[in-house]
Amino acid sequence: MDGYDEGPPAAIDRLLEECRRGLDRVRPEDLPAAVAAGALVVDTRPVEQRERDGELPGAVVVDRNVLESRLDPGCAHRLRGIDHDPERRVVVVCNEGYSSSLAAHTLQRLGLANATDLAGRFQAWLHVDPREGLPAARSGTAPA
Repeated sequence: MDGYDEGPPAAIDRLLEECRRGLDRVRPEDLPAAVAAGALVVDTRPVEQRERDGELPGAVVVDRNVLESRLDPGCAHRLRGIDHDPERRVVVVCNEGYSSSLAAHTLQRLGLANATDLAGRFQAWLHVDPREGLPAARSGTAPA
């Protein structure tokens, strides 16, 4: 036992299941192909996690609390200098895979039809064999 109550499924588990049904989630080993095809990768991890575990090469860093306004193509506060095509694939990445699924679902509701997240989260990406085609440069000090 891991110290958690093993009762009925929590509301968050049901919500995540519902959100993920509408996502074409990207596996960590498929992230380079998604980027090569034009996907925008958005890292929503807090600075402390990025400093500890390293940066996600090629990702745009956007704080989770402003994600929707920064990616909404019609919002005056959207990020400048990136393609805001509502059909562009957007892959949201968080540390453990919970908030990224919720965020991707919300982005879809804002009109970004191809928003999704990284299945298995940043921690899964961090442990994929670099020979799988993922960037090898990781600046953090997390164990291999």
